[in-house]
Parts: sequence; structure tokens; C-alpha cells
Amino acid sequence: MSLETVRVTRYVTPLREGGSLPGIVEADDLGTYVCKFRGAGQGLRVLVAEVIVTGLCRALDIPTPEQVVLDLDPEIARYEADEEVQDLLNVSAGLNLGIDFLAGAFGYDAAYQPDPSLAGRILWLDALIANVDRSWRNPNMLLWNGALYVIDHGASLYFHHVWPGGGGDPARYAAQPFDTSEHVLRAFAAEALAQNDDLAARLDDAVLEKVLADVPDEWLEPVPGYDTPESLRERYVAFLRARLDGGRPWLPAAEPAQGA
Repeated sequence: MSLETVRVTRYVTPLREGGSLPGIVEADDLGTYVCKFRGAGQGLRVLVAEVIVTGLCRALDIPTPEQVVLDLDPEIARYEADEEVQDLLNVSAGLNLGIDFLAGAFGYDAAYQPDPSLAGRILWLDALIANVDRSWRNPNMLLWNGALYVIDHGASLYFHHVWPGGGGDPARYAAQPFDTSEHVLRAFAAEALAQNDDLAARLDDAVLEKVLADVPDEWLEPVPGYDTPESLRERYVAFLRARLDGGRPWLPAAEPAQGA
């Protein structure tokens, strides 16, 4: 594991978005982080998806906040008046995910004109990882210091949620199309297609293995036939490899020209 591990020193405030109740925390490296808790309802696989997709973003030159592993002592819960927060802290003892808090960032809106190449890369990556959570209702993008950042990758890589039932099928995932009808960047499908071969070439086995190495062992929950962290890492690589090598029927289709 290559992500730095730091110790949580203070719970600051909850971010009441969705059902996971992430929170702002401070750590002993003097950093401020959005903490995604291991004890939240979505489970550890959401944290795994966050780490994997962040690594893919780096390989594709897509800005996304830096990450650390947050070591949480449940003693911190003693100082919280909110019982819901107390409960979450108590069940999240140990290693949690910290995402650099981009103070002063603004939410993405239609007035912003993204760089077409970057927008195409984001759309291409979302299609690869089957990210269903980048619509106008919830763009999951921030503008910070003049740059566009993508955030909240936990809804990606849906395939691992069926693994407890038997491991899943990489070929089935490889053939799954991606619906761009509600994607906030669907207008940049042509830019995604133009970069397709280059982006796929960047994600070779060495890159995928390096990305998976960032995932802490204890977040990789055993499933039938894959009961060690290393075998699970290999399983993730197999699914992503199948998606990249299977003819790519998931590629977004370019929108027809105006008036066509």
C-alpha cells in the first residue's frame, strides 16, 4: 500500500449529502480531509472504488483530490453530541479514506466551459468504470483554483457488489453498454472517441496493478474463490482488463450534429 496513513485528531462537521454521512476531519499531518467512513451503509467496496478510480484519474490526467488513509480512534466519538455521528465513529474504528478537502471550491454548473479534451477524458473514464453518478442532478465535479476536479467515485465499478454471490463474470461487464443520456458531459462524446486508443493504452497491466496496490488489504473483503487481498486485486485487474480489451461496446456514441 502506497497511500500515506495519518491519524485523525478531530472530527469537525458532517457533510450531510446522501446516505453515507461523510465528515470533515483534521489529521496529525495538519491536513483537512473529507472522511469516507468504513462503517457507513455502503460498505468497504465504496472506499475501494474511490481509491481505484482516483488512481485511474491520475493515469489519465484527470484532476481529482489527493487521498490518504485515515486511522480513526473511536475515542474521538466521546466529544460528539450528535448520536448519529457518535455511532458512525464508533463503528469506523481503524482505517478510513481521507480525501483532500478543497476549501473554497465551487460546484460545477452549465456556465462553465470545460476544456474539451479533459471533458472527453472524464466521459471516457466514466464509461469505462460504469459511473452512473455524474448527471446534472449531481455532477460530482468541483471548480478549484481555476481547475476542474472530479470527486465522489464510490458509485463506480458496480461489478464488485455482486462478488459475494460468486465472483461475477468479466466478459459480462466488458459487454455492458454505458448510458450517456443523463451524463453532464455527454456533448463531449466526440472528444472521448478521439482519445479512445490513447487512453486505453495508458491503462496497461502495470498501471492497473499499481492502482490496486494503493487499496489497503483490510478493505478487500473475501468472496467465494478469492479469499486473499492479492487474489482480489487480480480480480479487479481482470475485470478492468476485460472492459478495456473486449471491443469496448461501452464507448459513448457521438451526438449527431445540430440540424442533422
